[in-house]
Amino acid sequence: MAVADPPVPELTARANACAGRLRAADRVLLASHIDADGLTSGAVASTALARAGIDHEVVFEKQLDAESIAGIAAREFDVVLFTDFGSGQLDVIVGHEDRGDFVPVIADHHQPADRDTDFHLNPLLEGLNGASELSGAGASYVLARALEGPDGDNRDLAALAVVGAVGDMQDSDGGLIGANEAIVADGVDAGVIETRTDLDLYGRQTRPLPKLLEYASDVKIPGVSNDEAGAISFLTDLDIEVKRDGEWRRWVDLDAGERQILASGLMRRAVASGVPADRIEALVGTSYTLVDEEPGTELRDVSEFSTLLNATARYERADVGLAVCLGDRGDALSEARRLLRNHRKNLSEGLQWVKSEGVTEEQHLQWFDAGSRIRETIVGIVAGMAIGSPALDRSKPVIAFAEESAEELKVSSRGSHSLVRQGLDLSAVMREASQAVGGDGGGHDVAAGATIPIGERDAFVAEADRLIGEQLS
Repeated sequence: MAVADPPVPELTARANACAGRLRAADRVLLASHIDADGLTSGAVASTALARAGIDHEVVFEKQLDAESIAGIAAREFDVVLFTDFGSGQLDVIVGHEDRGDFVPVIADHHQPADRDTDFHLNPLLEGLNGASELSGAGASYVLARALEGPDGDNRDLAALAVVGAVGDMQDSDGGLIGANEAIVADGVDAGVIETRTDLDLYGRQTRPLPKLLEYASDVKIPGVSNDEAGAISFLTDLDIEVKRDGEWRRWVDLDAGERQILASGLMRRAVASGVPADRIEALVGTSYTLVDEEPGTELRDVSEFSTLLNATARYERADVGLAVCLGDRGDALSEARRLLRNHRKNLSEGLQWVKSEGVTEEQHLQWFDAGSRIRETIVGIVAGMAIGSPALDRSKPVIAFAEESAEELKVSSRGSHSLVRQGLDLSAVMREASQAVGGDGGGHDVAAGATIPIGERDAFVAEADRLIGEQLS
């Protein structure tokens, strides 16, 4: 069934084919990834399947490899819908398809393997950038729109799709672009999303103003960033009421005039402190607010929502994250908030460890090996936080290692969009360097990962350094 005004016209034919196969299935197994993009991908797809009357179950996988795919095949569903992964594992998946284990339907945005299948929805197959223009949740949303019935309208699911895109760091240049913008427009039309030009700092809904400024390290402002006393001094010098009834106010508590005064003061401080003009511009971006969520909560702002989700599935509680995505604002949300407190503690300790231990510099990259000190499911987040901090060299990508098992190392890599514009493609680096040492990997140009044998770290680093040098030469 054709959808009026499809959000991403380039993907309409693929979305319709996938939707048609799902409608014809007796039962569908929906398998998705465990990060914020994967959780929202699964939630968007599950909601759309339920609304279309398609019987299904949902499972989450930390990684999609031969073993996990075999486990999925053993579930004996005639159709398996993979969201936020699957494209890069098509060589294994197609083997199960050829044996008749299941028919795969894939809604993903990662670099596809050389094989293909009939029901494959991926922006990269139509010339769209899967790292910056459409996330896994965005691909699931395009599929959800194709699954609409004559009386249905899945545009409200744009809210979760935007959470997934931001959780996948696709707004890191100040806002969402490309196909993501069309999804935002759907959400605005459906009345579930509001956008505005805003101070681009994490924690606008929940953090007291001093913490909002102190922890804002993406654009380092001397005397304010990473300086609690300095942030308080800066705020108390402004001509606004920064406290009320003895409590620090939050950004969300300020009116438009007060926000303008604070933002202007921050800009002036940055200029006076010699912060480069391009970094000052990065203080302002587009905010995405979920209007149906309670103001002042983690769910109101898409960045904070995505962090909450990362705090669930990355600690083996995907069930909690999915329940929150599906609307549980009781026990599931309470448990998610408890997990979030633990997650923040772990991230803070992990970042502090990287800052104190430092990184090893190679010619074209920098790396650290956290061993068992940083959980392998969050070492990539720590790497991303580290490369945005003054502790690391922003001109080189960072590679992080953590123990996944007694036999394997988890590898996470993070770059910047500036490096990507110079030719960096971490997806290719992770794939080729890992395969050279008996592992496997992939992802996006700006962020990718791999798994390698535990004794092959140094050989992997040498090969990755060589590949990055070739890309940036």
